[in-house]
Amino acid sequence: MGKTIVEKIFSLASGKDTYAGDIVIARINAAMAHDGTSLLAIEAFRDMGGRSVWDPSKVALIIDHVAPSATENFSKVHKIMREFAQTYGVNLYDAGSGICHQLMVESGLIYPGALVVGADSHTCTYGALGSFATGIGSTEMAAVFMSGKLWFKVPETLRIEVSGSPPPMVLPKDIILKIIDIVGADGATYKAIEFCGSTVKSMSIDGRLTLCNMAVEMGAKTGIIETDEKIASYISSLGIKKNLELKSDGGAEYSGKISLNVSNLEPQVACPHAVDNVRPVSEVEGVEVNQVFLGSCTNGRLEDLRVAAKILRGKIINRDVRMIVVPASRNIYLQALKEGLIEIFVKAGCIVCNPGCGPCAGAHQGILASNEVCLSTSNRNFKGRMGSVEAEIYLASPATAAATALEGKITDPRRLLKS
Repeated sequence: MGKTIVEKIFSLASGKDTYAGDIVIARINAAMAHDGTSLLAIEAFRDMGGRSVWDPSKVALIIDHVAPSATENFSKVHKIMREFAQTYGVNLYDAGSGICHQLMVESGLIYPGALVVGADSHTCTYGALGSFATGIGSTEMAAVFMSGKLWFKVPETLRIEVSGSPPPMVLPKDIILKIIDIVGADGATYKAIEFCGSTVKSMSIDGRLTLCNMAVEMGAKTGIIETDEKIASYISSLGIKKNLELKSDGGAEYSGKISLNVSNLEPQVACPHAVDNVRPVSEVEGVEVNQVFLGSCTNGRLEDLRVAAKILRGKIINRDVRMIVVPASRNIYLQALKEGLIEIFVKAGCIVCNPGCGPCAGAHQGILASNEVCLSTSNRNFKGRMGSVEAEIYLASPATAAATALEGKITDPRRLLKS
């Protein structure tokens, strides 16, 4: 019987001929925790009697959620993380380095065929490079720190084929929002989503990372894309030599298949307070906003900054709007500086913050007051996510975010093509 990509990865990781539904003990290739989850993992590691980390070179602690620290409590967490990293020799990415998911991709710890766990739900992002990556709890992470192994029920795979050439100003974020609209917030619970088709094939690595990042918003364990020359070229540029050709077999069994043609898709917006409350932008145009956020592990990459900067070049954002821009990593920040993107944002009136999670998690750098409205390029719009429970969050692409910041209300970025 043919296998899916996921079944092949778990067969490698467990050393057994493995299919969906099997329970396996699998070897982990890389593990990550950040300042929102590390403390519990470290405490559990100590409670379990941990005296060493299974392979320090494969473990990363990343200070990104509240970085630099905004409270004394977070300062204590950061201090504990630094001490743990020093004691056990694990990789530490301190404040200002960037967001965990971007750093894991840039670090060389992610490669095709790897089994990766992170104490964060958006760990599924790394499937863009052909790895099986999923979020786990902090106590599970403590066990991984000690043993380098974890048990899994091998998930079924939902195959989503995307075809067609997206129209101008329709970006990977619009495509994944439309997919979430179709599948629903719980439509892929405990499944792997395999993204495929000509549109995915033509996407950049940045776009694929956006696609896989939001797989968990459908309940999925991970999103994953078969390997190709783009992935091979990308990981080669990072100095990674562990390339493995991975694609599902012709006879592989899927839990379901969905086809989407994006040739006539218009920009999409997820409305409050659910990620699957998705509408075409034309149905929500005109909603006034107080804040626009460009960044996060979903859309804080260079491609996203370029799109927004192209729209904002030589213009000033609406006087009643705050636009916060947060590059996803220091490398991205530096490249954006070289390309003049940061200068464009500053001259347009944006607030540019240090690399990190910024306002996405609602801990600092842009907390919303009651009755305020934010349009964000991040991945969640739950009530209270970015501050007040009485605030409203809309999710959209970097192009829609930039257009909205200029107009002060949700705006179809395609209008800019006509003006």
